[in-house]
Amino acid sequence: MANPEFDIKRPTMIGDTSDNSLQKTTQILRGEGINPVVVMEFSPSSFGVLCGLREVKTLLEKILPEAGSEVWAIEEGNSVDAGEVALRVKSPYGSIGLYETAISGILSSSTGWATAAKECVDAADGTPVYSIGAKSVHPNVSAIMDYASIIGGCVSCSTILGARLSGVTPIAIMSHPLSLIMGDTVRALQAFDKHTPQDVPRIALVDTHRDEGEEAIATARALKDRLRGVRIDTTQERGGVSINLVQEIRARLDLAGFQHVDISISGGLTPAKIKGFVDAKTPIQSFGVGSYIASANSNPFNADIHEIDGRPVARRGKIPGITQNTRLDRII
Repeated sequence: MANPEFDIKRPTMIGDTSDNSLQKTTQILRGEGINPVVVMEFSPSSFGVLCGLREVKTLLEKILPEAGSEVWAIEEGNSVDAGEVALRVKSPYGSIGLYETAISGILSSSTGWATAAKECVDAADGTPVYSIGAKSVHPNVSAIMDYASIIGGCVSCSTILGARLSGVTPIAIMSHPLSLIMGDTVRALQAFDKHTPQDVPRIALVDTHRDEGEEAIATARALKDRLRGVRIDTTQERGGVSINLVQEIRARLDLAGFQHVDISISGGLTPAKIKGFVDAKTPIQSFGVGSYIASANSNPFNADIHEIDGRPVARRGKIPGITQNTRLDRII
């Protein structure tokens, strides 16, 4: 993956997204002329796929002094256990204290999304999974969610910025609005074909106007060898996508001579549903997952100071001193 260019917003840089208690702490210590070197450790509440470290590294490179600072971390994309130290920062408190909230939040949300994506990827057992959950989150974080889904194993995502951060090509497929406005699925596909670069796979959405099998055959006859696949996203009001429906469409395409046309499905997919399709050996070439990844619970990260000016410390219930973890590598 290419080095992503994360945009750290000004409110984060000036501390407006931090807990107010940390704002006050920083102000008080500055007023008292106190600025010790601390070691702060960040660890997750539960097992997951670690994500957000590259974004955190971008932030830390902007705020930490060049001299006297050290940052150690587990590599992004690796699994991390509950309570395991995933990130350790050594720095003057005045440089790091205000950003405890932002660092914990980045790691918590991104790890939650990446872990949910990995659950879907594992259930798919080798069949590609792509992320289409942008409409389920705030636009300010949709690209980060997509990036986290790639870290979790998805092959692509739906947002341009998320794909750019991840170094992948965003998926480009027909939409329901295009079919509805054009008034016909074949007309919509032909317009899509006309206005889309040739290197973009032609994938027809075949659940808008008529029976999915009919639309699949009609679009295949329209584009012939240029049609890469069909996507089925049948609404829950119509029963959603089922194993029998996919098998029927595969059989109809094969009988009509369109064995080259792949089938992709989406619509309320979860790891359990994906596993059901896989276990039944349903002829599916890719899964599009949206809300399961986008609405995944965060994996809360806890931040604790374990050393002050070289002296081991800890709050009650924690063990004083640096927590040893051989999986940490120095990144700054």
